[in-house]
Amino acid sequence: MSLTKYQFRAQFRCTNESCGKTYPLHQVIYSCEACGELLNVEHDIDSLKQVSASDWKSEFETRFRSSQFPNASGVWGKKEWVLPGIQDENIVTSGEGTTHLYDASRFAKDLGLASLHVKQCGVSHTGSFKDLGMTVLVSQVKQMIADGVPIQAVACASTGDTSAALASYAAKAGIPSIILLPANKVSTAQLIQPVSNGALVLALETDFDGCMAVVKELTKEKSIYLANSMNSLRIEGQKTISIEITQQLGWKVPDWIVIPGGNLGNVSALGMGFEMMLELGLINKLPRIILAQAKNASPLYESFKKGFADFSPVTAEKTLASAIQIGDPVSVKKAIRVLKKFNGVVEVATEEELANAAARGDLYGLYNDPHTGVALAALLKSVESGVVGKGESVVVISTANGLKFTEFKLAFHEGKIPNIDEKLKNRIQPCKPNLSGVMEILGKQLKK
Repeated sequence: MSLTKYQFRAQFRCTNESCGKTYPLHQVIYSCEACGELLNVEHDIDSLKQVSASDWKSEFETRFRSSQFPNASGVWGKKEWVLPGIQDENIVTSGEGTTHLYDASRFAKDLGLASLHVKQCGVSHTGSFKDLGMTVLVSQVKQMIADGVPIQAVACASTGDTSAALASYAAKAGIPSIILLPANKVSTAQLIQPVSNGALVLALETDFDGCMAVVKELTKEKSIYLANSMNSLRIEGQKTISIEITQQLGWKVPDWIVIPGGNLGNVSALGMGFEMMLELGLINKLPRIILAQAKNASPLYESFKKGFADFSPVTAEKTLASAIQIGDPVSVKKAIRVLKKFNGVVEVATEEELANAAARGDLYGLYNDPHTGVALAALLKSVESGVVGKGESVVVISTANGLKFTEFKLAFHEGKIPNIDEKLKNRIQPCKPNLSGVMEILGKQLKK
């Protein structure tokens, strides 16, 4: 099917419904000039409705895992729903998206669920879901530069994964990148990624929220473009997670989606993807959402307990789930709107709960990073409490590759994380270099 005869359009719109001011996508802007609220990318839904739901499904099926540029990307295979006005020569892609939907059927059976899938967003070029949004942002920056907008560099504050994605995509596009990281709070694997890609990496003696405050000041200079998730171009790429999950389930919507949350852009994106599919007729219901936070950085959980009557930032304490160690999330209003509409809940995981849940999931063939551990812990608690009912279907979002958190995995199995479940530890055992030595250990193990 050819879509060239249609004119699809998008623009920025203020998220404050009483304001609603709009701006073109090529403008360097991150919040509304009139009221200060964040922006969304708004699509011309009427033009998208000219294509039937069945034709959209067919088109997306044809493009999925295509070898043809730009459809080899799961994001750009849905270009009309993401960034319809961009020229193909300015698309900067590393084949992001189209990630595996891991069928954890044995885990589901043990939990009494109808099905349990884990969306492996960390199986990507830089190892996290951040690639999905960064391909859109950096592509739009490249388009803006080609159109004469005087952008000299892109910049972000990061706890690790955002910096890796920005540095990689910016390097591919030939655009300088500036990274602000909290000193001594990022894993070695995450820290070395932007360094290797040639970014200017600055380690600030503060936490993520402190880095975020500095980068917002820095990017008031319009020649330096902000790449954090308060820039709604990032959300456009990340919302394709929803579309991809539904497509991989045969266009069926699961009962629940569980997603870890820090700066809260990802849950906003998740909701927007499902809302768009519902409005265009590709699905007929919305899933419920569990937003999972580490207990040491859980300001949204505290708000949820009060019915979202108010929200107060906190000073985030150290957590193994370092990417969501955020006490003042910039996308909190967007996230609350989504959670209310999706009849969502917020759950928390302690350090030992997230570590145990990650290790328990690994015993079903996964290799979970600590943030996925937070999501799994929230699921386990929700099943135990009855919030998630027996026989329901669940998809857990895995946001990063476990290989980026080797220190976390080693610390667990070496017993260096306090209060963990000893039965989940799996120590490497020394063995004599002969068959009798092996058989002696096997005899002990197989009797268990």
